[in-house]
Amino acid sequence: MSIFNDRLKELRIERSLTQDQLAIKLDIPSATIRRLEASNSIPRRDRLILLANFFNVSTDYLLGETDDKTPSRKKEIQEEKQETNNIDPYYKLTDKDEKDIGKDLERMLADLESNEALAFNGEPMDEETKRLFAISLENSLRLARELSKQKFTPNKYRD
Repeated sequence: MSIFNDRLKELRIERSLTQDQLAIKLDIPSATIRRLEASNSIPRRDRLILLANFFNVSTDYLLGETDDKTPSRKKEIQEEKQETNNIDPYYKLTDKDEKDIGKDLERMLADLESNEALAFNGEPMDEETKRLFAISLENSLRLARELSKQKFTPNKYRD
């Protein structure tokens, strides 16, 4: 057995996971986990990184190039940057945007109700379908507003 196989199995057992449970958490086939633990094979680069990130260890540790489990400093620096850059993007919806979306949604739903457009094959929609339609319409309005703010905000007003 190679060091990779042993370390993968050791990390999986430390987390009290079966091979199948690990496969589900990583969204990869169970056979892949079994093969990686049973043979001398090393996974593709993307799966190696997936495993390292899941177990919070470095790829060098998984490959047996170091005994230090600590992830690389590069990843830590990226995480620190993300934490310090938690400033809302310029296209984030404001309170005014939220009110406008609410008004537009009410107006659209009222128009659809009055014109009996909320019907399927001449039969009116049931309340559950209307509710789901309203949720979908609201999400579409939110997405459209964010996309238009991204596209049409002048550069001088962007962060």
